[in-house]
Amino acid sequence: MSELTVSVIIACGGSSTRMNGVNKQLAELGGIPVVIRSMLAFGSIDEVTEIIAAAKESDIPEIERLAEEHRVTKFKCAVAGGETRQQSVLNAFMKTDKATRYIAVHDGARPLVNPEHIRRCIKDASVFGGALLGVPVKDTLKVVSGGLITDTPDRRSLYIAQTPQIFRRDLYVKGINFANDHELDFTDDCQLVEAVGVKICVTNSDYRNIKITTREDIDIAETLLRQE
Repeated sequence: MSELTVSVIIACGGSSTRMNGVNKQLAELGGIPVVIRSMLAFGSIDEVTEIIAAAKESDIPEIERLAEEHRVTKFKCAVAGGETRQQSVLNAFMKTDKATRYIAVHDGARPLVNPEHIRRCIKDASVFGGALLGVPVKDTLKVVSGGLITDTPDRRSLYIAQTPQIFRRDLYVKGINFANDHELDFTDDCQLVEAVGVKICVTNSDYRNIKITTREDIDIAETLLRQE
């Protein structure tokens, strides 16, 4: 088996609390559900061998049906998520093929990820052990405490973390074990691997790789699609 084999975990178990009752994963974008667009972006990449979704249990039958309908040929299964993102991703990780060398975690709500950027991220992960897509921060950021500014970080060193985040399997397992041993719960998959001393590479992405969080984001994504 090639060294650059990748199991993809699609994290799609969010509550969609800011979508006014709309399930963002199943919302259609250009006629294709958001989560399916995310899967299809990975399905076109040779190194990807399987795609596993971590979803709300109630969404699993529909996600499986849609994956078949839209011919996501590398889709393996959907599993029920846990109480936190970290637990949800771990549930999916347990279903991955142990022979694959790399684990990629992607937000199902990032349907506009560029496959070429994914390929570059896989390559960077193969060199550094871990990589994620990211873009430079555009705005000036303020650190605030009690309503008052306490610091203004230099934005030249700040990046917005996107997904996928891709890791060598053995390093990811070390991160999982470390978090479990110390009862840590991270909101970002890179933090797992950073916690065991790995320096993660940032692969340059673009600002189109937005995360669908609100109803307005659907409108923005539709506009970006029309521009293609």
